[in-house]
Amino acid sequence: MDSRLRAAALCGAALALAGGTVVALRAWARRRSDISLPARSAAAAAAAEQGKGHGKQILVLGLDGAGKTSILHSLATNHVKRSVAPTEGFNAICINTEESQMEFLEIGGSESLRSYWKMYLPKVLLLVYVVDSADHARLPMAKQLLHQLIQNNSTLPVVVLANKQDLEGAYCITDIHDALALSDIGDERKMFLIGTHVAEDGSEISSSMQDAKELIGQLVLETQ
Repeated sequence: MDSRLRAAALCGAALALAGGTVVALRAWARRRSDISLPARSAAAAAAAEQGKGHGKQILVLGLDGAGKTSILHSLATNHVKRSVAPTEGFNAICINTEESQMEFLEIGGSESLRSYWKMYLPKVLLLVYVVDSADHARLPMAKQLLHQLIQNNSTLPVVVLANKQDLEGAYCITDIHDALALSDIGDERKMFLIGTHVAEDGSEISSSMQDAKELIGQLVLETQ
């Protein structure tokens, strides 16, 4: 395990990996104005312009069954809404806050749809990558796909949601960090790892989900 992560000694909470340093997300919540993101390169800015209006989108990816659609619906309504069927195609949701408008684009995680992931990556502000913390067998695949996605974009902000933390046997975020080899992704980008879960239908979203929503909103403001 990375020594910086071991020193943080957090499990089942949230971590922010920024510039190679592990920071507790709760500290971020108290000092949001201190977050600074690297300026986008001219190539990244040009790619966003070529997105024909989609340069402000937040791309939501992950394997099928990770809980992407349930998370998006919950973030949009502030109440839990479970989705049973995996997304077969694309799912777009717009979430308005007092400070920003967040446009989420989810692409299904089945093998037939993964070829579209890289096509949309150059056009987005940031990537939200969702993993099923209890699906140990497919974490190596989730790791491989994530590393392939961002290997050619060293500054794209990434928010990893370690979902389904409420399930028995789910890996805590320190284990997810190691399983996804997040220390190997690079020190230049802003990266955040948050443990989430979607509770019973109709209930209010958890504090970790609220943290994720606020963090994503802040990143959108600072990368536009």
